[in-house]
Amino acid sequence: MLIRICICAALLIMVNVIRGIGLIGTEGTFGFVFYLALYVATYLVIGYDILVKAGKGIVNGRPFDECFLMAFATLGAFALAVIERNADYNEAIAVMLFYQIGELFQNYAVGRSRRNISDLMDIRPDYANIEKDGELEQVDPDNVEIGTVIVVKPGEKVPIDGVMVEGSSSLNTAALTGESVPRDVAEGDEIVSGCINLTGVLRIRTTRAFGESTVSKILELVENASSRKSRSEQFIAKFARVYTPAVVFSAIALAILPPVFRIIFASDGGAMWSVWVYRALTFLVISCPCALVVSIPLSFFAGIGGASHEGILIKGSNFLETLSQARTVVFDKTGTLTQGVFEVTAVHHATLDEHKLIEYAAAVECYSSHPISLSLQKAYGQAVDRSRVSDIEEISGHGVKGMVDGHEVAAGNLKLMRSLGLEVGECHSIGTIVHVAIDGQYCGHIVISDVVKPNSKAAISALKAAGIQKTVMLTGDAKRIADKVGSDLKVDEVHSELLPVDKVSQVEKLLSEKKNSKDALVFVGDGINDAPVLTRADIGIAMGAMGSDAAIEAADVVLMDDDPLKIAKALRISRKCIGIVYQNIAFALTVKFGCLILGALGITNMWAAIFADVGVMVLAVLNAIRALRVSKL
Repeated sequence: MLIRICICAALLIMVNVIRGIGLIGTEGTFGFVFYLALYVATYLVIGYDILVKAGKGIVNGRPFDECFLMAFATLGAFALAVIERNADYNEAIAVMLFYQIGELFQNYAVGRSRRNISDLMDIRPDYANIEKDGELEQVDPDNVEIGTVIVVKPGEKVPIDGVMVEGSSSLNTAALTGESVPRDVAEGDEIVSGCINLTGVLRIRTTRAFGESTVSKILELVENASSRKSRSEQFIAKFARVYTPAVVFSAIALAILPPVFRIIFASDGGAMWSVWVYRALTFLVISCPCALVVSIPLSFFAGIGGASHEGILIKGSNFLETLSQARTVVFDKTGTLTQGVFEVTAVHHATLDEHKLIEYAAAVECYSSHPISLSLQKAYGQAVDRSRVSDIEEISGHGVKGMVDGHEVAAGNLKLMRSLGLEVGECHSIGTIVHVAIDGQYCGHIVISDVVKPNSKAAISALKAAGIQKTVMLTGDAKRIADKVGSDLKVDEVHSELLPVDKVSQVEKLLSEKKNSKDALVFVGDGINDAPVLTRADIGIAMGAMGSDAAIEAADVVLMDDDPLKIAKALRISRKCIGIVYQNIAFALTVKFGCLILGALGITNMWAAIFADVGVMVLAVLNAIRALRVSKL
C-alpha cells in the first residue's frame, strides 16, 4: 500500500507539472484525452481495490459501505471534470489518496495477521510410542486405541490420557495448570495428556481416544473460542451503513427534484438540469468524510504507538476500543500476579541454625533438577560440594534421603517424616513445606512458595480506582494457597484448582453475568494453558517477558515487562484515545454536514468545501497526535 501511495503521489505531481508548464495544452480533443488517460491511470493505481470491493458489495447485496461511498464520490468528481472539460481530476484522486492513507495507518497499527494459534500450541503431541517386539514404534496418536499401553520417555510429552501401569516420575504440568512445581506420579495414578515427563520411563494404559483427550480439548477450545471472539466494529464502517445511502439518495434527489419542480411550477418551464446535476455531484464529493477517514485511524494509531512506548503492545484499534469499555478483569495467578519463581520464604521449628538447616537440605537435594531443589540451592547461596554427599536415595512421592558429612539427612514431605516414625506438627504457612530430619531427629521445616510481584497489590487498587467493577483470580493452584494470595491482594473473587476447561467455563459464566452488553471482560495470563481463555475473553492480555508464545499470540494486548500495574495504564490510554476519537467525530461531522448544506444550496463550490474539509482534517490530526502523550497517565 505504501508503494502505491508513493507511486500515485509521484504520478499526480508529474501530471500537474506537465499541465502547469503547458507542455501539452488542455484545449482540444487530444489534450482532453491525454490528461484524462493520465489521471485515470493515476486514479486506478491508488483506487482499483476500492472499486473492486465496491463492485463486490453491489453484487453481494451490500452496496452501501465505505468502499461504495469512496467509489461513488470519486467517480462523481471525475464526472464533474468531464462535464466541465477542464482536464482537472485532482479532486477525485486526492479523495482516494486520503482514504488510502487512512487505511495504511489502520493496517500498520493492526500489524501483521496473527498466525493460527493452534499451530503454536507446543503441547500438541507429534507421536505416541508403542512397544512392539521389544522395540518402540512411533505412531500417530489418532491411531492409538483405548486400552493400548504407550511408553513415554523422559523429555517427551504425554500424548493421550491414561493410567500409569509401570514406572514413577515427575511431570511438568505447566502447560495445563500454569503451575511450575512438577507433580510426582507413581503406578496407578491418572495421567493427563499435555504434561511433559521429566525423569523416569512411563508406561501408560490409555483411557481415552486422542480426540477426546485433554490436549485435544484445549486445542479445540482455542480454535472454537477464536471464532466467537467479540470484536468492536470500526466506526467508519458502521457510520457508512447509514451515512452512505443517505448522501447517495440525497444527491439523486438533489439532481432530479428541483428541475422537476421547476418544470412543473416555474413560469419559464426551464429545467436547469446542468446546474442541479453539478450541485449533486459536488454534494457527493463534499460527502466524502476525509477528516474521519484520516483522523480516526490516526487517533488509534497514535494511541497504540503511545502505549508501545510504555511497554504495552496493543494489536489493533478494535482491541483498544474494546479495552476502554472494560468493567471486569480476570487474572491467572502464577506468572501473572506472582513471579512464578519459587523461593525459600521461611524456616520454622529449627533445632539448629537456620542457614545450616538449609545447607543440609540443599546438599541432600543437590543431584535433583526439581524446582524445589533449585530453590534450596539458591537459598544456600553457593555451590554444594558433592564430595560431602553419598548414598542418595530418592523416594518417589516422599522426598530424598542421603548421607551428608557422615550424617543421615532426610528431606521431604509429611509422608517421608511419618515413614521415619517422626511426628511433625502441621505447618500453617502457605507454600511447599520441606521437612528435614538429621540422624533420625526432626530438625524443622523450610517453607518454599511463589512470590507475589511487587506491583500486584497496587495493580488491583489502580484498576478499582479506574472504574473496574470486579476483579477475579483463576488458578490451578491449591485452594489454601490461592485464597491467601487473593486475600493479600484484595481480589474480589478467587477460583482455584482449575484446568483450562474450567477456566473457560468460569469466564463464560462471568460473560453471561454482564449487565451491559457493551461492558468488556479482560483476562490476564501468561501460560500456554491460558491461551483458550485469552481468546475467549473480550480482551486477552498476556505477559510478554515470561509468557509462552501461544499466550502472546492468543492475546490482544501484551505487557512487555510483565508488570501488572501496566494493565490500569493500558485502560487509561484506551479511554483517552477513544475520547479523542469521539471529539474528532463530533467536530468532523459538524463541519461536514454544514458544508453539505451549503453545497446543496449552491453557496459553496467544490474547492471551497475541500479546503474546509482539509482544514478540519488538519485540526483533527493535530488532536489525534495528543494520543501519543501517555507517559503521565
